[in-house]
Amino acid sequence: MPTSPLPRKRSRSLAHDVVAELSARIRDGRIKPGDKLPTESAIMTEQGVSRTVVREAISRLQAAGLVETRHGIGTFVLDTPKDGPFRIDPATIVTLRDVLAVLELRISLEVESAGLAAQRRSPEQLQGLRDALDALEESQANGRDAVASDFQFHLRIAEATGNRYFTDIMSHLGASIIPRTRLNSARLAHDDQSHYLARVNREHEDIFDAIARGDTDAARAAMRLHLTNSRERLRRAHESAEEKLG
Repeated sequence: MPTSPLPRKRSRSLAHDVVAELSARIRDGRIKPGDKLPTESAIMTEQGVSRTVVREAISRLQAAGLVETRHGIGTFVLDTPKDGPFRIDPATIVTLRDVLAVLELRISLEVESAGLAAQRRSPEQLQGLRDALDALEESQANGRDAVASDFQFHLRIAEATGNRYFTDIMSHLGASIIPRTRLNSARLAHDDQSHYLARVNREHEDIFDAIARGDTDAARAAMRLHLTNSRERLRRAHESAEEKLG
């Protein structure tokens, strides 16, 4: 018997609701490792949401390492340890305050990561950074979701440190650490989208250039500036929103 769409309450994030529901099914074994998730259409009907919401939810599950999507086949649950290493559940990063807190964590982690990458990166790793930046800018130019490429750039910096623990932490954090997975950053910063992306891209290029030169201090400074700028843009927006509510 077909399932009728469920009426939905207003929510901070419909995608968060879908993530929470699918995550619960995975945790309690209703959907087991190796099982295929319901199709996008089935989730849309069951949860009463749009295809865009379903795709955002699946993207969050991928960032959490819970599922993988196989092109042309479907999305499958991964076999992950129930009590594995440290992880931030992307389903819990739903408010601007949450994103600011994650940015503070990233500053403490990634500033040193950039400095070590400048000291230790190989030519192949430098090319990987260049490829990630090119993919990021291409996605933005074509209006596609650039979050995966953005995350890959930061992950490859961690890999270039030669210290697997930096890579492990970044991998466990996943793409949920990129603010655009949660928020329209340009809108909140009261900025034109093209200007916003141009500035962020310049910040990325400065990080890359410092790592390419092997300039440890400049790499740390460029990463700190990039993440601090992200935090402060969002903090100003947060304060403005609270003033309006107050």
